[in-house]
This record gives sequence, structure tokens and C-alpha cells, in this order.
Amino acid sequence: MAATTPDALLEQLHWRYATKKFDPAKKIPAGLWEKLEDVLTLAPSSYGLQPWKFVVVTDPAVRAKLHPVAWNQPQILDASHLVVFAVKKGVGPADADRLVRRVAEVRGVPVESLEAYKGMMLGSFGRQTTEQVDAWMTRQVYISLGTFLTAAAALGVDACPMEGFQPEKFDEILGLPAKGYGSVVLAAAGYRSPADKYAEAKKVRYPKAEVIEHV
Repeated sequence: MAATTPDALLEQLHWRYATKKFDPAKKIPAGLWEKLEDVLTLAPSSYGLQPWKFVVVTDPAVRAKLHPVAWNQPQILDASHLVVFAVKKGVGPADADRLVRRVAEVRGVPVESLEAYKGMMLGSFGRQTTEQVDAWMTRQVYISLGTFLTAAAALGVDACPMEGFQPEKFDEILGLPAKGYGSVVLAAAGYRSPADKYAEAKKVRYPKAEVIEHV
């Protein structure tokens, strides 16, 4: 299996930035977007629990409702696609059961052979409060965001992670509480506008020697 080269990947990561202005006339081709949705499903998570839902918002009417509760940021309206990263609330033993059944189905092994795996999950849940588990699962959602942003850059798609919104309002508009989920973070995706001055700004990062330590 051919892998991308290190230099090619780094070039794309230098190219990417948190896009402030999207070109509303440029849409991500359907086939390419489908691959980015596949990327979301492949994101890693603790125990493989996948405690998330990714709500892809393309309906202009829904975007118009979300816009004012995201501080009127233009990306909400102008990006080709808007992804709402939501966490599953109250993850617990039932989710461990569901995952074990799925593993058995996909890998063709008996459910009983996964009892030790299930026991580890149950032990982790049992040592934490509901609030702690929710916080743990929320951190998993951010892993999926990072996976998405890196993949988008590698595929030449602009993206912008966004925490500047009112989660409770998004939840209400999208009907998430009734489904057991709550919005955590957003990612707008599409193609940068030529008018976005930040596209040509130099990337500012601390020197590698300051942020990487070898032991």
C-alpha cells in the first residue's frame, strides 16, 4: 500500500490554516466529501467506543438558523459543508455491550471471547462519575476533529475548527438532546476565498526545540 511522503504531508499541513473566509460559490465535490465522511468514521477513540455523531449541515435554511447563535461568523453560511461534532451523553455499560456485539460481527468471533475486553470498559466506567465519563467522551470527539482537519488538508480541502457558538442553541435547532447527543465543536469545510487575507499569512508556531522533548 502506497503511503504519502513525509514532505508531501508536511507541505499540506503548512498550506492549511483556519480559514476565515470561504468562497460560497465553490462546493466540495460529492465524491470527495463522501471520502471525508469515511475519514470521520475511521477516527480513533478510547476502546473504539466511537461516542459521537457528525451532523453535516448543508441546508441553507438550517444554516441561517445556526448563524446568529454562532456569533454571526461568515463560515457558517459560506463554507461548502458544516460539520457539527456531537458527543453521546451518558455512555456506559449498554455502549460496551453494543461495541462488543459489533466487534464480534465484524471480526467473526464469539461474543463470549470478548468478555475481558468488555470487562475493561466496564471497569473504566465504574471508576468514574457520569460527569467524568461525559468529559472523557468529549475528549474523544476532539480526536475525530483532528483526524478530519488533517485529512482535509491532505486532500486540498480548506477547513476551520470553531468553538465560537452556543452549544445549547445548536442542540435545540438540530434536535440533538432527543437523540442523546450534545454539540461540542464545529468544522466548516470548503475552499478559501481569494479575499481571505489570512491565507497568505505566515504560520506562527513555536520552535520544535521548545515543544518537543526527548527523554
